[in-house]
Amino acid sequence: MKQILQFGLFSLKDVSRNMWLLIYTAFFALVTIGLFQFQGHSGKVIVSITSICLVLIPLVSILFGTMHFYNQREFTELMLTQPVKRRTVYTGIYLGLATALVIGFLAGVGFPYLIFGMGGEIEIVSLLVLIVVGTALTLIFLAVSFLIGAIFDDKGKGIAAAISFWLVTAILYDGFILYIATVLSDYPLEKPLLALSMANPIDLARVVLLVQSDIAALMGYTGAVFNRFFGTSLGIAIALLSLTVWIAAPLHWGLARFRKKDF
Repeated sequence: MKQILQFGLFSLKDVSRNMWLLIYTAFFALVTIGLFQFQGHSGKVIVSITSICLVLIPLVSILFGTMHFYNQREFTELMLTQPVKRRTVYTGIYLGLATALVIGFLAGVGFPYLIFGMGGEIEIVSLLVLIVVGTALTLIFLAVSFLIGAIFDDKGKGIAAAISFWLVTAILYDGFILYIATVLSDYPLEKPLLALSMANPIDLARVVLLVQSDIAALMGYTGAVFNRFFGTSLGIAIALLSLTVWIAAPLHWGLARFRKKDF
């Protein structure tokens, strides 16, 4: 564990100097400040920021993670020549990069709220839920990016796979489910649709935000079904458990591939 933390700290220091991470943080800060200037109400700002987070956080996390994995290849090969376990190298680099991205997100969104005001209790709860969901999406798509890096040796194929995964989960998936529900509208599809919603981490994140924040404008079809039947503590527990599985599964699978990878 000590070696993992050392690798994580080294990776964090290295990534912290990356210009794109600074741009990522500055973007959230400028957008949040701009929304406060134009809308003035923290509740309305959360709605707008949520819409951005559901698209931008997965995209940046999976692309940044994939490119970082390939760019660190020489360093990784050097570390593997030392008496260090592959699990230590893989997990340490992941933790360092995940910490940097989460801090960038928290700083970009959190500081403007500290400056302009948190609002009432409802707005504070909504902000906390947004932070939890944003962190979960970061960890999920970063884990997927490392899995992609462990599967594909070619950088071009890896980046293409990363963009494809984001495109499916962020844009195409909900439209596909809506099409299936329309075509098979004469059949009882509620339970299958609930199961399908758990197969998409962005849909799950949207569901948690909907149930806790009541942001109806973000409700896709699967989100509407989930909210109707599981808008309770049980539904939230299922969604959070599914998000946890989405973090652990690609991370575990990626580590298994990394251990067998021939460098």
